[in-house]
Amino acid sequence: MKRLPQTAWYAFGLASVLFMISPLAIVVFFSFTSNRHATIPAGAMTFDWYRELLANPDFWPALTNSLIVVGFVGLISMVIGTLAALALVKLRPRLATGISNLLAFPLMLPPLVLALALVTSFSWIGAPLGLWTVILSHLVFTQPFVILIVTAQMQGFDESLIECSRDLGASPWQSFNTIVLPIIRATLIGSTLIAMSISLDDFVITFFTIGGGLTLSTLIWGMLRTSLDPSINALGTLILLFTVGASTLALRITHYRG
Repeated sequence: MKRLPQTAWYAFGLASVLFMISPLAIVVFFSFTSNRHATIPAGAMTFDWYRELLANPDFWPALTNSLIVVGFVGLISMVIGTLAALALVKLRPRLATGISNLLAFPLMLPPLVLALALVTSFSWIGAPLGLWTVILSHLVFTQPFVILIVTAQMQGFDESLIECSRDLGASPWQSFNTIVLPIIRATLIGSTLIAMSISLDDFVITFFTIGGGLTLSTLIWGMLRTSLDPSINALGTLILLFTVGASTLALRITHYRG
C-alpha cells in the first residue's frame, strides 16, 4: 500500500478539526445574528440576544449559583488537592501509583453512572439536595485533576531544599510558603482553573444533585425544553468563552506542552 502524500494527511487533519469546532462556531455565529431560527440567511448582526439573556429573570440567579459552585470547587480542590499531592510524593512509588489510580477512578466512570451513585448516596444518608451537594459532587471528579497535575510537578522536587530550610530554623509552614509554594504556584493555579472550567461545564451531575434552583448548565437545559430561544446561543457563547479562556490560561501558566 502506497503511503498517502503529506498533503492528504494535512487535508484529513484539517477536516477533522473543522468537524470538531464547526458546531461551536455555529453557536457563536448565530448568537450575533438577527434570525431567530438559526438558519441561512442569518440576517443582520446584532447584540439583541445578549440583551435578552441579561433581561431573563432566571439568568442572574443561575449565574450566581454557578459562581458559588465554581468558586468553592476551585478553592477546595486547590487546598485538598495540594495536600494530597504532597502526601503522595512521600509514599513508596508502587503505593502512590495505586492510590493515584484509585483517586482517578471517578474520571473513568460515565457521568450518568456517577450522578446516579452520588444522588443515591445523598438519599441514603438523608441529605437534602442543594448547592452544597452539587459542590461535593463536583469535587469527586475535579479534585483528581488537581491531585494528579500537582503530583506530577512534585515528582522531581528536591527535598533537600526543605531540609536545609528546617536546619536554618524555618517552621514547616515557612518552608512550604517560601520554598514549595513558589515552585508549584503556576501548576497549582493552572490545575485549579481547569477544575473550575470542568465544574462550570458539567450538566448531568449538576442536574441530578441540585434538587431545586438553577445553574447556567441547567438553565440552558430548561430553555431548550420550552423553545429554541436564540439567547441560548448567547449563553452558550459566554460559557464557551469562560471555559476556553480558563483552560488556555491554565495551559499557559503551567507551560503544558501536551
